[in-house]
Amino acid sequence: MKIVYCGDVVGRAGRDAVLNNLPVIRDKFKADVIIINVENAAHGFGVTPGIAKDFLEKGADILTTGNHVWQQREIIPFLDESKQIVRPLNYPETAAGHGAVVFELANGKKILVTQVLGRVFMENVDNPAFVLDKLLKNYALGRNIDAILVDVHAECTSEKLSLGHYLDGRVSIVAGTHTHVPTADAHILNGGTAYITDVGMCGNYDSVLGFDKQAPIDRLCQKYNGNRLEVCRTNGTVWGIAVDIDNHTGLAKSIEQFSLKGDK
Repeated sequence: MKIVYCGDVVGRAGRDAVLNNLPVIRDKFKADVIIINVENAAHGFGVTPGIAKDFLEKGADILTTGNHVWQQREIIPFLDESKQIVRPLNYPETAAGHGAVVFELANGKKILVTQVLGRVFMENVDNPAFVLDKLLKNYALGRNIDAILVDVHAECTSEKLSLGHYLDGRVSIVAGTHTHVPTADAHILNGGTAYITDVGMCGNYDSVLGFDKQAPIDRLCQKYNGNRLEVCRTNGTVWGIAVDIDNHTGLAKSIEQFSLKGDK
């Protein structure tokens, strides 16, 4: 199984970059499953049902979110309705949406996709290791599930690394998101799990995390918060990973980091 995961989509630049490249990604990496983090797809904060449906209709299979999942309130009913979008697993079980989804491919193979939030410098949520343990009691690679991807949406690199090693051998992929800067540590852990600390964003890299530079510079230099953050609208780049999964064990055989220019 070939799995592609594209990092945080930030605003118009990120959306256009991913949408323009979806057919290229499917063909170039012979992707069986394409998963996209849409955490910042709507003006830099959250995602709307229309944007989510656009990704799914244009070729994405599963969408993940993050700590901005509630930012666009109209997404809440869609989170319950759709089995192709994931919100953080370590939010309360009564929260709208699904903390994990199983996607079945045309050939009958199944992939479990889930996401947890980190706790360092972030929200007060349930322990990500414990909620993952509870979920994974129901799944075993190579038995009742063919692949498992865990998105760790977190600030702290050591927290992501700790979770990667904690899950090593039990899941196919641990992919970090949220910090919008691609890291150079894509590799296979000792137990066979593909790991990267941060996939990187899909957006404009001549920016501050996908936003026009002036407002963040003003905040840095003057402690002035009056300028509104404006998301970049053009010149997006896609960053992602392509992972080859062993069809018998469900563990990773290879992981490749990639970037693609998005504008046509």
